[in-house]
Amino acid sequence: MLIVDDEPLARRGVRELVAERPNVSTVREAPGGADAVRMIHEQRPDVVFLDVQMPRIDGFGVIEAVGAAAMPPVVFVTAYDAHALRAFEVHAVDYLLKPVDPERFRDAFDRAARAAAHDDLAALRAALAAVVPLVRRARAEVPNEVSEPRRLAVHAGGRVVFVAPHEVAWVEALGNYVNLHVRGGALRHRATMEEMEALLGTGFVRIRRSALVRADAVRWCEPMGKGSWVLVLHDGTRLTSSRYFRDRLDALLGAG
Repeated sequence: MLIVDDEPLARRGVRELVAERPNVSTVREAPGGADAVRMIHEQRPDVVFLDVQMPRIDGFGVIEAVGAAAMPPVVFVTAYDAHALRAFEVHAVDYLLKPVDPERFRDAFDRAARAAAHDDLAALRAALAAVVPLVRRARAEVPNEVSEPRRLAVHAGGRVVFVAPHEVAWVEALGNYVNLHVRGGALRHRATMEEMEALLGTGFVRIRRSALVRADAVRWCEPMGKGSWVLVLHDGTRLTSSRYFRDRLDALLGAG
């Protein structure tokens, strides 16, 4: 089984759901389309959970590169609206809508597993070949959805709270969790700092092992000596950087 997604948190979420299913021996992960194409050719997984939106080579690019005739059963993972989802449904290719619902995951997993176990791939591959151009066309009709930054799905107080990266001022490590500091308070989220750094991208700066800051949330910086700085955010929060992360701060500080 192969999980393909450029978001570490999304891959981990699917992996945790897969772990609840019986008789799954090997689960591998691909962080992007190029890795997915290589791993599908080399390892021939029984089932692929394939993210639709990825940089450089997206989910449909993976299918085109591998060839629909060589693809194992595919469960698409998508954030697209009903426009694209109707194309999946009509052509009998299963999908999961982010954030993934566990019950919906079980249905999609069992369906793909049955297809793999019975080697009943001809219909699925024919549908796959047909659905790629249709969904590409549906996706082109909603370009703003593609260009918007991805949101985080944070489980808090029995609810799922959606947080856009620009809403996060800074991130604080708390063991196996992080605190996402947003306007009005903080949201606890199960993730590592490395995962958050990869997910939030270049607009954020790692200032110490336990803190990640959105660059445009910083109002000014004060030198402390020995390569450390105090960063003062627009809301008055004061954070101290570590000299060991000074190279990460160079662009923010305007240093050469």
